[in-house]
Amino acid sequence: MNTITLNLEDELTALLHGLNQPAPQAIREMVVLELYRRGTLSSGKAAQLLQMTRWEFVRYASRMGIAFFDMSADEWQSEREQADKL
Repeated sequence: MNTITLNLEDELTALLHGLNQPAPQAIREMVVLELYRRGTLSSGKAAQLLQMTRWEFVRYASRMGIAFFDMSADEWQSEREQADKL
């Protein structure tokens, strides 16, 4: 594991303190969530990094406003049509 030192403004430090968890843990979660949101991490890998089950992570990410399925309306329609054929 690597260690990184961050210099944060007092305002950011205060906001992190308000999350009621240690700043390193809060920052780690934010980084993992953002990498997942960008599609850089899979839900399984993100869960592993945060020591959760995959479905715990998916529910957590959803509560944080990150959708598990990221499809356009056309993609959803296509999926529905395929499912209706089964």
